Amino acid sequence: MKFTLRARVASEFLGTALLVAAVVGSGIMAERLAGGNVAIALLANTIATGAALVALILTFGPISGAHFNPAVSLADAIEHGITWPHALAYIAAQCTGGIAGTILAHLMFGLRWYSISSHPRHGPSQVLSEFVAAFGLLAVIWGCSRSRPGAVPFAVASYITAAYWFTASTSFANPAVTIARCLSNTFAGIRPSDVPAFALAQIAGALAATVLFRWFAPELPSTAEQVLVPHSTR
Repeated sequence: MKFTLRARVASEFLGTALLVAAVVGSGIMAERLAGGNVAIALLANTIATGAALVALILTFGPISGAHFNPAVSLADAIEHGITWPHALAYIAAQCTGGIAGTILAHLMFGLRWYSISSHPRHGPSQVLSEFVAAFGLLAVIWGCSRSRPGAVPFAVASYITAAYWFTASTSFANPAVTIARCLSNTFAGIRPSDVPAFALAQIAGALAATVLFRWFAPELPSTAEQVLVPHSTR
């Protein structure tokens, strides 16, 4: 089924908003209930994020491809899965949707609608972690979406769940989510001054995986039939 650009952009906005609401909201809940045990709080945050990703990709994937991530949209435009104007519309929807998700999470927990984060996430190890997180995410996407698309929701969620724990940065892997999380001075937050380095590392990792995987598997079809890297819309 073909969907209009308006429907696909709305899908990206809503999906990203719900994803960020899950990330920030579960972080707030975890911080309140964990009694100061950071490992338990991170585990709760991880489980909620992974579960939400599966559900949201299954729900919105057939409409927009369920990118929810500017790095994914950029990579897909490079691979001609969507046009550049459509990619820019996706990115705008993802960034605004992420901010809406942070506001929603704050309001659900009775907090001020935004709070600038003071949580430092900086240094070479953190930036490298974001490069690795985004590189791995796009490798999973390219490896699954065009050969076994039905596995994509579970593969992506599994990777992000694992990357929460094997990267020093807890795997943001998403510029829109990173921007949104700087507006939350809670467990999931990041200082605004640390956002640019994270976003650049995420985009670099995504592009590196895109180039490498095209070399690995040049015979893959140019567009996906189902989710994440969407079917042709032209």
